[in-house]
Amino acid sequence: MSEDFRSTVRAFLETNLPDDWRGIGALTEEERAEFAPQWRKKIFDGGYLAYEFPKEVGGSGYGVREAAIIQEEFLRYGAPLTTHPNDSFFLKMCGPTLLHWGTEKQKEFFFPKAFSGEHKWCQGYSEPGAGSDLFALRTRATRDANGDFIINGQKIWTTQAFSANWIFALVRTDPDAPKAKGISFLLVPLDQPGVEVRPIRTMSGKSEFCEVFFTDARTSADMLVGPENGGAKVALTLLGFERGSGAAGTAMQHKMTLERLARLINERGLADDPSVRQRFGWCVERVDALDAMARQIVDTAAEGAELGPESSFIKLYATEFDKIMLEFALDVLGPDALEYQGARSSVEVGLEPKGSPLDSGVWIDNYHLSRAATIYGGSSQVQRTTIGERIMGLPR
Repeated sequence: MSEDFRSTVRAFLETNLPDDWRGIGALTEEERAEFAPQWRKKIFDGGYLAYEFPKEVGGSGYGVREAAIIQEEFLRYGAPLTTHPNDSFFLKMCGPTLLHWGTEKQKEFFFPKAFSGEHKWCQGYSEPGAGSDLFALRTRATRDANGDFIINGQKIWTTQAFSANWIFALVRTDPDAPKAKGISFLLVPLDQPGVEVRPIRTMSGKSEFCEVFFTDARTSADMLVGPENGGAKVALTLLGFERGSGAAGTAMQHKMTLERLARLINERGLADDPSVRQRFGWCVERVDALDAMARQIVDTAAEGAELGPESSFIKLYATEFDKIMLEFALDVLGPDALEYQGARSSVEVGLEPKGSPLDSGVWIDNYHLSRAATIYGGSSQVQRTTIGERIMGLPR
């Protein structure tokens, strides 16, 4: 069954991708902008945009094992499963959380509009004084006479907020309660008075991160997800999806990176260098371990078990390993790692699978991204604390 399904996915990709397709990473920024909306419609019509969601909310209803195959094959072909930069915030985070915590009214309203692309989402978690210590947040929400929420405060590092029209946000609704006890999870429209979005220009020259300011912004009472003052549990549910979703894709991406690194080593004539062989062998061991970890997560999910704090394992392992493997790649590149050459990386699918391994731009971009990956989605220090306290039972 699984191999038949894999063949079906491959047939879809071969039929719908351009004949000269070399992967999303081989396209220029302008070409990506033209390709993305056309591709989004094709995968939506083909049942691959909302492949992880049940049919009752408009998804394809595929099981966990089928979802893993879809992730692997789309990566193998260098084809994105999320083409709009805001898509992943609903498809990988808010959507699965609504399945778990949302009301029927919320599901009926939000899922069709997210799948169609009418709603574009971003995540309102971090604040200037609440990053890794997320529950130190200070953005406040109070009730008006009708029970609706009035929001005041600030969020920061809000990815793609400038192109979003909805935000799922953690806010403090009981200022007198302990940090994690007085927080609620709200769905808030951004296209309203009282919301200001300011892009943050980074050293890359881009502005994907933003600050979001709320000044008496509003959202209705039925936009509360989960219990009032019980948003910490909702937030942790979402973080579990963010860190653990796509485990099979994570493993596949690392396998492809390793294959590309082997080609780079061979083309540089370093295959017989003892230190290079030792470092590459170390990477092979880690990728095999990551693959085994991902398969265990898929098997656990396929049996119907929820992914809890165990999601911290794969997030910590993969991101810390990335730093070491990509630093090794830059060492193999040598002086060429100081200058961008060839194709640049594509964040949607990581390294370009069909491009030349000598394209230094791909390695450099992904090396820079690997540093940030140990921070966003919960820093490595937070993951170690979660593993220590919630899995190993160590004292706080």
